[in-house]
Amino acid sequence: MRFDCATELDAGVTAAVAALRDGELVVLPTDTVYGIAADAFDATAVARLLRAKGRGRDMPPPVLIAEPATLDALVAERPPLWLQTMLDDLWPGPLTVVFRAQPSLTWDLGETHGTVAVRVPDDDRTRAVLRQAGPSAVSSANLSGQPAATSVDEAEAMLGESVRVYLDGGPTAGATPSTILDVTGPVPRVLRQGAVDLATLHTYNNTIEPAGGGAGA
Repeated sequence: MRFDCATELDAGVTAAVAALRDGELVVLPTDTVYGIAADAFDATAVARLLRAKGRGRDMPPPVLIAEPATLDALVAERPPLWLQTMLDDLWPGPLTVVFRAQPSLTWDLGETHGTVAVRVPDDDRTRAVLRQAGPSAVSSANLSGQPAATSVDEAEAMLGESVRVYLDGGPTAGATPSTILDVTGPVPRVLRQGAVDLATLHTYNNTIEPAGGGAGA
């Protein structure tokens, strides 16, 4: 099923939420590129997402949430003051942060080694889905090794019938992904340089190391 967000948003959100609750996959527009989503708490659905992309468990998907307040339920520790200030300023937005995961969570996102990558996207349509469906595992809507989809047509051409619902939000503003910042070690470091540059991150913590050695989630 495909829905035009300009004219069928309510129906599209309803269908997307129903699909996610049924363990199916949904393609969503975000503030970066299109994403393919699954219920983060449904291990079978997450495995289906990885299979649709041709991706292994060694590359677990990030989790998208509708509101920053949801973060407290997903992570092991509250962010330090500098990081909380950063999140207050940059969320919703194109910044993914890797935290230590709350150990009581009953989910299986892949080989996360006890971490979870979290983002609040700056897209009201996707956040409308997340508010009803809850935290969702979301990866870029493309086959592994191919460019990320910047239109629903590109996503559908690659992912086809593996996805139940496609939400067409028109072309994205660009193809730049979110920046991924890992705060699980003694020194925070950028795993992937994206839409938020290092200079901006350094205004909150000037010890953040640039991308170079790590692989993003």
